[in-house]
Amino acid sequence: MDDVTAGHLQELRRGTVVLACLVRLRTPEYGYALLETLGELGITVDANTLYPLLRRLEKQGLLTSEWNTDEARPRKFYRTSPTGEILARILTDDWRRLDDAVARLVNGDTR
Repeated sequence: MDDVTAGHLQELRRGTVVLACLVRLRTPEYGYALLETLGELGITVDANTLYPLLRRLEKQGLLTSEWNTDEARPRKFYRTSPTGEILARILTDDWRRLDDAVARLVNGDTR
């Protein structure tokens, strides 16, 4: 894959990962489990991208977090906040609209 293609794919995926995190984290999950879940679903994201993203979304008030210290190794669990849930719905609606528009373009339906 050439650099131009890789760059465009990265841009396309960037917003997708935000939406995927907001939707998936409606159920609390810790970072590594989220990374695995997204990968299993075909949403490829590097750990060095995901963890800063989770911190940024938390700082923006879109996620909340809490530490679980019940196990030998403490884990930080993230959950979509009420504000994040509103954004997830907005992004999902727009995603569906864009997906429909692109599908029409691909199929030659430009009406």
